[in-house]
Amino acid sequence: MVDDDAPVLTVSKAADLAGMHPQTLRQYDRLGLVVPRRTRGRGRRYSRRDVARLLQVQRLAQVEGINLAGIKRILDLEAHVAVLEERLGDLLMRVQEEGRVFAAGPDAGDVVVVQRGQRVRSAAMRVELERRAVGGGAVVLWRPAPRREG
Repeated sequence: MVDDDAPVLTVSKAADLAGMHPQTLRQYDRLGLVVPRRTRGRGRRYSRRDVARLLQVQRLAQVEGINLAGIKRILDLEAHVAVLEERLGDLLMRVQEEGRVFAAGPDAGDVVVVQRGQRVRSAAMRVELERRAVGGGAVVLWRPAPRREG
């Protein structure tokens, strides 16, 4: 069984599997839509995942009528969303395991860890949070307080 990410397909084989002309694959490589890995001799090698991406590009272009620049933007945004979803999953797991919550830092909006029950109101607390800033992202886990009846 071959890994879906293993670069084992030549340009002609990948083109056959995707139902495209090999020159189309070369053009997509130049545009950065589907970038195969390279052999030592600079030959292109595609994976099964690359072929699936070729089929996605083809569907977006032919069925949805999206131009190649639009397709590149869509694929880049999908990759960015996947990274953010993975980071969010890590943060959620950390909250569940460690009982911590996260907040935005006071200045740059850095993600900071706050123990449950702590507030970010005091200046001393803000300084402490700045020292414990995690990464440079701006992902914040926010849970609204339950509404009080009355």
